[in-house]
Amino acid sequence: MSKTLARIVFAFTAAFFAVFFLWPITQILKGGFVNADGHLTLAYVTALLADPTYRAGLVNSFLLACATTSLALLLALPLAFLSDRFRFPGKNLLSSLVLIPMILPPFVGAIGIRQIFGQYGALNALIIQLGLRPAGWTFDWFAANQFWGIALVEGLSLYPIIYLNAVAALANIDPAMEEAAENLGCTGWRRFWKITVPLIKPGLFAGGTIVFIWSFTELGTPLVFDYARVTSVQIYYGLRDIGGNPFPYALVALMLASSLSIYAVGKGLFGHDGHAMMAKATSAGGPRALPRGPALLCTALFAAVIGCAVLPHLGVILVAFSREWYATVLPRAGTLDNFRLALGHDLTVPAIANSLKFASLSTAIDLVLGVAIAYVVVRSKLAGRQLLDFLAMLPLAVPGLVLAFGYLAMAQEGRFFAFLNPVRDPTILLVIAYSVRRLPYVVRAAAAGFQQTSETLEEAAQNLGCPPLRATLRITLPLITANLIAGGLLAFAFAMLEVSDSLILAQKQHFYPITKAIMELFQLLGDGKFIASALGVWAMVFLGITIAGLSVLLGKKLGALFRV
Repeated sequence: MSKTLARIVFAFTAAFFAVFFLWPITQILKGGFVNADGHLTLAYVTALLADPTYRAGLVNSFLLACATTSLALLLALPLAFLSDRFRFPGKNLLSSLVLIPMILPPFVGAIGIRQIFGQYGALNALIIQLGLRPAGWTFDWFAANQFWGIALVEGLSLYPIIYLNAVAALANIDPAMEEAAENLGCTGWRRFWKITVPLIKPGLFAGGTIVFIWSFTELGTPLVFDYARVTSVQIYYGLRDIGGNPFPYALVALMLASSLSIYAVGKGLFGHDGHAMMAKATSAGGPRALPRGPALLCTALFAAVIGCAVLPHLGVILVAFSREWYATVLPRAGTLDNFRLALGHDLTVPAIANSLKFASLSTAIDLVLGVAIAYVVVRSKLAGRQLLDFLAMLPLAVPGLVLAFGYLAMAQEGRFFAFLNPVRDPTILLVIAYSVRRLPYVVRAAAAGFQQTSETLEEAAQNLGCPPLRATLRITLPLITANLIAGGLLAFAFAMLEVSDSLILAQKQHFYPITKAIMELFQLLGDGKFIASALGVWAMVFLGITIAGLSVLLGKKLGALFRV
């Protein structure tokens, strides 16, 4: 990429983020640093840091992110390694099912989880039925240990992020490098830790960064658990009095600074020293067959993780098929009326179309911007390229709730961006919001691919007369297709399931996305919970078809989707 083109990318990206990220955040943050007289002040931030409640919230958020990321890594890395290296019964199906957590909004899954683990849920009913406890006994499994309950739920929901990046990174490893280590006596676990893990470190950092900052700023799951001792929930409750309370704004500043500091430390420790490799054809590789016993153990490990991860989905499906479900192991009576009512409701069909439109447009924007940013950061020598990397990661450090309020503030009547006011039509702001929030996924995935692809391939093409831009398009991009699919798939899936931006910016029923429609239905009395669950099932079906369609278009099974 020429210096001129790199500068254009830098300038355009900087302008995009200045208008649609920094400016709306500024509208929120200025409330925490400007007093009633219009003068700058640090009094609000100082008061927060002196308050043990807010300090505890920051500490709990950090510990929760550490626990969630560790659990997700422990789940994802073994599964990714087994999927890449071995053949075992049911591998293709299991490698597809392992991505199931991506197709359900967390707050929808909470409906199913509550039915299973609530005071009058299926688990307690089963315990009573087995005679382990007397009739009428109740126990709230969530309230027993909220911290670890949240960590478990988030880890099971977010591990596919690390899994996708790890599989893509493992697929890029030249088998000759591991074979050379084995020939020199480095085998087994030692080879894995000394050779394989360092080679896939950029991919692990890409996935781990997203999971860590996501869980650090997560709002939905702590709200479901009624766990208010984290910063994101404290911000949410403070925003109820957004007009006269400066402390939510100051909390946003603290969370932003904390997230950026965490990312910077992680980048310094784990994000450097990517290992470039030549094409995998330098040596014969590919998955190998296992003896029957170890092969069945691989199948059992995949099945166990998937079984735990799909509990929310199973709960939602059972609620959707039920007329009533209270204090019993299974629903008392089944019905298909909920699905008919869900699709016949005025909210649902337009909501599905809206979500598909918003998510598709935002993903297209993310792919173009993400590849350009990653190339400038990894390949160019442009001064300030690390600043570009920080800009691309900033959206992960800010809760979607805050960013959405920032968009509302910047688009109020009488302001420069009043023409974007979501009260009239939120389409542009929703597409931009989805794009900004999910751009880091594509940037991190593409950057990992560029780091693992040798630059000498492009240089060879240029020496044969191929212009730099064409060399990138014809040589490098095909080699990192797995990474781009991984990033694009994540961006699309999470845009379809976006909650905060959808709930705040979509104010007219005509523009409701799926998540806003489900929330509106869930709040209805009577059959609202059952109809909302049925729409949640339809959402899972539509998104599942989308993901399966990607594999069909590429002519591969989904389990091999991220192999270069």
